[in-house]
Amino acid sequence: MRTVLLASLRTHTRRYGAALLAVVIGSAFIVVTAALSSSMREGLTAGLGQPYDGADAVVDSPSAADAARLLDAARTDGADAWLIGWTMQQVASGTAGETSVIDTDIGQLPDRPDRRWQELVEGRFPGGPGEAVVDSNTAKVERIGVGDRLRIGTGSDALDVAVVGLVDSPSTYAYASVYLLWPELVRWQDQLFVTSLAWAGPDAGTAIRAVVPDADVVAVDAFVQDLHQQVNNGVDIVQVVVLLFGAIALVVGILVINNTFTILFAQRMRDFALLRCVGATRRQVLRSVRLESLALGVLAAVLGVLAGLGAGHGLVALVRSQWPEARLGTAHVAPAWLAGAAGVAVVVTVVAAWLPTRRAVRVSPLAALRPDDSTRVRTRSGRIRLALGGLAVGVGVLALAAAVATANVGALAVGGTAVFVGVLLFGPVLVPALIRAAGPLTQRLLGPAGRLAAGNAVRNPRRTAATTASLLVGVTLTTAVLAGMASSRAALAADMDEQHPIDLAVTGTGPLPAETLDRLEAIDGVAAAVPVPGAVARIGDLDPLPLLPATVDGDAKVLYGDLPVPGPDQVLVPWDLVGDGLEVGDLVPVTVGDTTRELRVAGGEGWGEAALVRRTTLDRLAPGAPTQAVWLRAAEDADPEDLAGSVEAVAAPVDAGVENGLARRAYVDTQLDVLTGGVVGLLAIAVVIALVGIGNTLGLSVLERGREHALLRALGLTRRQVRRMLAAEAVLLSVVATVLGTVLGVAFAWTAVRALVQPAVHGAGLVLPWGQLALVVTISALAGLLAAVLPSRRAARITPAAGLSLD
Repeated sequence: MRTVLLASLRTHTRRYGAALLAVVIGSAFIVVTAALSSSMREGLTAGLGQPYDGADAVVDSPSAADAARLLDAARTDGADAWLIGWTMQQVASGTAGETSVIDTDIGQLPDRPDRRWQELVEGRFPGGPGEAVVDSNTAKVERIGVGDRLRIGTGSDALDVAVVGLVDSPSTYAYASVYLLWPELVRWQDQLFVTSLAWAGPDAGTAIRAVVPDADVVAVDAFVQDLHQQVNNGVDIVQVVVLLFGAIALVVGILVINNTFTILFAQRMRDFALLRCVGATRRQVLRSVRLESLALGVLAAVLGVLAGLGAGHGLVALVRSQWPEARLGTAHVAPAWLAGAAGVAVVVTVVAAWLPTRRAVRVSPLAALRPDDSTRVRTRSGRIRLALGGLAVGVGVLALAAAVATANVGALAVGGTAVFVGVLLFGPVLVPALIRAAGPLTQRLLGPAGRLAAGNAVRNPRRTAATTASLLVGVTLTTAVLAGMASSRAALAADMDEQHPIDLAVTGTGPLPAETLDRLEAIDGVAAAVPVPGAVARIGDLDPLPLLPATVDGDAKVLYGDLPVPGPDQVLVPWDLVGDGLEVGDLVPVTVGDTTRELRVAGGEGWGEAALVRRTTLDRLAPGAPTQAVWLRAAEDADPEDLAGSVEAVAAPVDAGVENGLARRAYVDTQLDVLTGGVVGLLAIAVVIALVGIGNTLGLSVLERGREHALLRALGLTRRQVRRMLAAEAVLLSVVATVLGTVLGVAFAWTAVRALVQPAVHGAGLVLPWGQLALVVTISALAGLLAAVLPSRRAARITPAAGLSLD
């Protein structure tokens, strides 16, 4: 049997090509995932404990107010303290004509040089007020150099500083784009997010609790160890998500390999029967074909691991060189991952070949030499299959209904999986029925070649269903993701309209000059600008705050939605000012000049650092109020950063603040784009494997139907018609699987939106991205056509006489 094994491997090498490719892609995917995960882990954990070097204790997650009290107390008591945290502020750099504006994080630079974990790359550290250092990666991206001037923040809190140095932070946990000394940073105390505070001094715990009695004081080693655990768990979540899609690719690969072996062993049934007739036992034949699959799996494991190592290290190196701000570490793939990827390749191949192998040797030699009867569906096993399919669909529908009623993710996953398994079990009946339904259209378009293609596609229903199953998996998941993302994006856009109804709001600390409106309207990228009257008011104990009307003439040109309308005795205050001696529902005096009214406080956001009242209320407080703000609507193709820079260049000289809702919208859109692109890219691997399977199936069927094709040629079919017939068959398989997968994907997306999105965002509904769905169908059809090129050329190349002489 050793001779038979070697001869079989040599003879059927080309037939195993697609199965080999599917396993190689799946195992390489695992290795690439390991390389990216290790790089992310090293980048995140590098220098994790350095910000706490020299500390005696750490205060975990103090409030900004508590952190400020501890910093002041440390200076008084002769101790030393520094915080790890940041505040998001606008940073403008460049000249007035070429201003660049970004929203970025501002962190603290410890006062004492021996406490600084930042490493100086160029220049020097700040020596006093009005100086800052900038992260070297941020400086590279934003073209900031030593000696440049930066304007941090807007309005009355804006700070002008000089860049005196560039630094690198070895700790991505304690990382900021711009670092300031505490006396400069304290102006944004109310907007600080503090992760921890390090304290160096005798009897640290007692000293800290003397200032903040309920402070969570942790030993430095314990805190750093906990950080490592948190970061590693975060990386593992990413790793699990990516491996989930790798598992999907492997499942599709199993379907492809299983289908390949099924067809291959069905074609070799006579060979097996002859071996049995000449004395080979069932066990010997079984062992021989399983050794073939084992040899294929070992070869795929070697190729997959090598390809994964090359692709993983190359991808990490590319990201580190082109996007240094990603801060990836060096890729290290542990031997356990390599062994796991190789083991998966071998096991997947052997498991995928297990059932076809048992089926191939189960029949007797004489039965195997008779004509094949495996194309029938109405067998005992076929009826059991359909019964199980009906049961799975029924259970799945009930689980999906429960998921919609209870918003349960587990029920949604179980229901979707059960319905999909049921559809796969119905495949031998459902897929051929859809192909027959499309047959008349194919015949009308292609004539006899189209009719023959439809007939060939349904001749073996089980093979047809197995061929389309792999593509069905990929298309269903892709469609569900696209429709789900489009629905989530639409719901989120409506939510963003409510939170940020204005693209940009320029609000002055006093009346704006008359030419400000004209200068803002002239900016490239501004579609509309509306002046807003107002006055500076004192609201309770708050600092003076611009008071604006909730509605102005022409505001429909700039608003995405309606601003919240205050009641006749209400004042809407930005949420970030509520809670500091001012609570929602308080009745406070609102004073403009010599006029005062008692108004009740409510909260809101989206219009900048100002309070809103009714227009009639403003007229009573400040009759004939001048222009206090300008609301802007950006053009559709406007770049958020460029537009914000131009607006800031106009606003800064008149001491006006800028509320940039456009940048926040763009950030959310970017995150959704990245997420959608990443998921679709991962699913594309499964689709590619599925299309390889279609090409492989078609190629094997060409070998199987060589005599049939020769007979068609002898009866008058030209080479072009043979190629057209096989191309039409491949396109039929691809399009039917794609259409069925699209219907299933849309149904799953609708269920997911009802179960997960609607409870979180009121009014969310299913949104179908028709263009993307049409693109999926088109790409699948073209890919099916491409998969048929080589098999059709091979079939058309054989002459009728040579084909009829095939054994």
